[in-house]
Amino acid sequence: MSPGIQAPVPRRLRPAPLSRALTSRALALAAGLLLALTALSVLPAPAAAQTRVKDLVTFDGVRRNQLVGYGLVVGLNGTGDRLINTPFTEQSLKGMMERLGINTRGETLRTRNAAAVMVTASLPPFPRQGTTVDVTVSALGDATSLLGGTLVVTPLLGADGEAYAVAQGPLSVSGFSAGGAAATVTKGVPTTARIANGATVERELKFALNDVGAVRMALRNPDFTTAIRIADAVNGRLGAGNARVVDLTTVDVRIAGAYVGNVPRLIGEIEQLPVRPDAVARVVVDERSGTIVIGDDVRVSRVAITQGNLTVRVVETPQVSQPQPFSNGSTVVVPRTDVQVQEGNGRQFVTVGGNVSLQQLVNGLNALGVGPRDMVAILQAIKAAGALHADLEII
Repeated sequence: MSPGIQAPVPRRLRPAPLSRALTSRALALAAGLLLALTALSVLPAPAAAQTRVKDLVTFDGVRRNQLVGYGLVVGLNGTGDRLINTPFTEQSLKGMMERLGINTRGETLRTRNAAAVMVTASLPPFPRQGTTVDVTVSALGDATSLLGGTLVVTPLLGADGEAYAVAQGPLSVSGFSAGGAAATVTKGVPTTARIANGATVERELKFALNDVGAVRMALRNPDFTTAIRIADAVNGRLGAGNARVVDLTTVDVRIAGAYVGNVPRLIGEIEQLPVRPDAVARVVVDERSGTIVIGDDVRVSRVAITQGNLTVRVVETPQVSQPQPFSNGSTVVVPRTDVQVQEGNGRQFVTVGGNVSLQQLVNGLNALGVGPRDMVAILQAIKAAGALHADLEII
């Protein structure tokens, strides 16, 4: 290289057009990401969960009716009633056979293949003649199993004493019982059975839905706030003044306009309205199983809790004291009792409560490190102290 001549700039140091394009694209992406984050920051918070009115209320007149009947199950394999112990089964057998033209007066029946049963069913709303419903069959006497039995024609009566359906058919039993002289195995309940579509509706319930002047809704969980929200939702759909709250259980809807004579359409539109239900803060405790259910609205004032365990263990290990051979002593049992007292590990106070969420409340209770049964006692003590702002229901 000659002196005085400057070296050319290397090509790798010169900005290329492609590099300029990539830089511009990166800047554009960064600007777009910034705009997206800004938009996300101003999005409204998700609305609270809503429930259809259909799942919150029942409509007056649209309900099930209970049916009951007394009948006989025949065809059992020696697992039926002992007639000497259940005279009503013997009377029923004789009555049935006399209706079929068989004279059994003065005779003593000795069969184990029949059982007296109660038959129950639920009649759906607006049943039509000829429709079928499921029935449940339950033994009344000392039958050990209904497996393999057949229900004889049994009228099913309503609360007014009228027969609305007739049941008959083979029984479906989910349980079984088997055993011998020294052992018995039972699974499920073999003295209860079902008959799918075993009853046929013979009498229809007279209820003209289109002739009513108002639709009355009954809340499954009575609450003033929920009732008001349902009425507001209906008024927003049908117009102001069409729905009114009667009490915490009932909401009335006036039938007007295009819905006169077309009540099913009105009910169908009301059922789909979304409503956010409300409920009373409640803590449910099942002392038998140690189950605790805490509602979302439960709040606890700030309290300090400590819980100590005191365990007393008494172990009896009796020993036999036997004298030497050919001595005048006697063999006796000498009691040996070992008593152990174990106190808790000295837990410190744990602060629980305040304006916290359900998850924070549960975390605070779990920090105590106690089991469910001890937690029941803690909740009862918090309620007694006036710090638990909820209904404590013990079942």
